[in-house]
Amino acid sequence: MGALAAIPLRLLLAAQPGLVTPVLQVVQRVVTRHLLGQAGLKPDEADSGAVTLIQRFGSAANLNIHLHCRVLDGVYRRGAEGTPTFVDAGAPTEDELHALLHTVIARLMKMLTRRGVLIEEMGQTWLAEPDADGHEARTLRPLQVAAITYRIANG
Repeated sequence: MGALAAIPLRLLLAAQPGLVTPVLQVVQRVVTRHLLGQAGLKPDEADSGAVTLIQRFGSAANLNIHLHCRVLDGVYRRGAEGTPTFVDAGAPTEDELHALLHTVIARLMKMLTRRGVLIEEMGQTWLAEPDADGHEARTLRPLQVAAITYRIANG
């Protein structure tokens, strides 16, 4: 599970922006399931809510794709007449936050491997580079890596 920390996810999302939505969907599903469990409800009984800002640059105008999520601290139970009722899920404990993080990492690893973005063999995980010899990869990747690591790429 800790292998995701070694994988430059921000570089991956910069190089393949189409992955931002699936990554966000995984995070949202894990958090929603946690909230539903805390509220003692099933997915067909309630809905959660969240707003996410996708930020593409850090404070130094460096390439730094990351997500800012605002998530409700509960769920809305669907009432008999269609009137929603808010059910507080309570604040997560530190252990629950760690468990959520490990679940998110495991699900992201699984999703990225299934999509062919990551390769996992014999306990090792690395980024697949189907276009490593392509013009874009030779030109853009070094610039992206430099931007993420606060380095000057050329000159």
